[in-house]
Amino acid sequence: MKQLLPRLLCLIALAPLGFARAASTPHYHITHQVSLPGDEGWDYLLYDQAGHRLFVSHGSRVLVLDGEKLTVTGEIPDTPGVHGIALAADLGRGYVSAGRAGMVVVFDLKTLARVKEIKVTGENPDAILYDPATHRVFTFNGRGRNATAIDARTDQVVGTVALDAKPEFAATDGKGRVYVNFEDKSSLAALDPQKVAVLSVWPLAGCEEPSGLAFDAAHGHMIPVCGNKVMAVVDAASGKMLGSVPIGAGVDAAAFDPGTGLAFASCGEGVLTVVRVGSSGRPEVVQSVTTQRGARTMALDLEMHRVFLVTADFSPPPPATTAQPHPRPSIVPGSFRLLVLESGS
Repeated sequence: MKQLLPRLLCLIALAPLGFARAASTPHYHITHQVSLPGDEGWDYLLYDQAGHRLFVSHGSRVLVLDGEKLTVTGEIPDTPGVHGIALAADLGRGYVSAGRAGMVVVFDLKTLARVKEIKVTGENPDAILYDPATHRVFTFNGRGRNATAIDARTDQVVGTVALDAKPEFAATDGKGRVYVNFEDKSSLAALDPQKVAVLSVWPLAGCEEPSGLAFDAAHGHMIPVCGNKVMAVVDAASGKMLGSVPIGAGVDAAAFDPGTGLAFASCGEGVLTVVRVGSSGRPEVVQSVTTQRGARTMALDLEMHRVFLVTADFSPPPPATTAQPHPRPSIVPGSFRLLVLESGS
């Protein structure tokens, strides 16, 4: 009995730790599906934490939803070929990249009223971000193979940086560094947003055609997701690859939740891969969530730890032709919708 008692006490002491670990295991699942207007394609989503609003790029406009009621409360129209949205909350401005028009649409963050249009310095502005350290907005111009810097205090173009590659998605550390994936060269670049210059370009070994990019500020880790069904973790100071894990097919977006230490990859095959990233940067897949086909772009609510995806139903593609050897399927009218995922019972 004397020998058994210490063992029992040890098991009792360890029990809360075991329960805590079990409780921290994510159980994401779809909790809401909300029909959205319009039958056009879509691209990036962005959640406004301060205003509790969700911005959804959709064809030639941006839909704005109440983040609590999940209802459409407004829109930013006439943004042809819209890709992304960036918010300069400290300046009360929002920015939309309109790829087909080659411009950025500036809007009032409170009223959503259109303020200005800014012509960028490269073709097809795609990803867009606001860097709070420099108060600059950057568009990453896919066909232009460059990036345009805009002073958000004056809404004037202040520089262009040649990239010699196709930029896909970007992230900022908020402290004077901006990072961008190069899709066609399977690499990651660090930029100086003040000098509007490339500092370093690092190859992403084992990561083909990187698309989405997330940032773990606490540990200085970049988290790209890749077309060969991989999520990688990269040291933001050295470009060293710290680890990788398998994810679903057709990935487009990556996101990181500092409150849970979880990274997400939204994959067009209909899977959300949930990955725990430790302080060492070694990732571990902790959940593979069945979503819906086409749900490839994503936004996070960092307060409520919700994941937002959008998708639609698709008709079979038309027959291939010489002009269109790989025709895309068309969207079924009235099927565009928002998916909300939450963890827990």
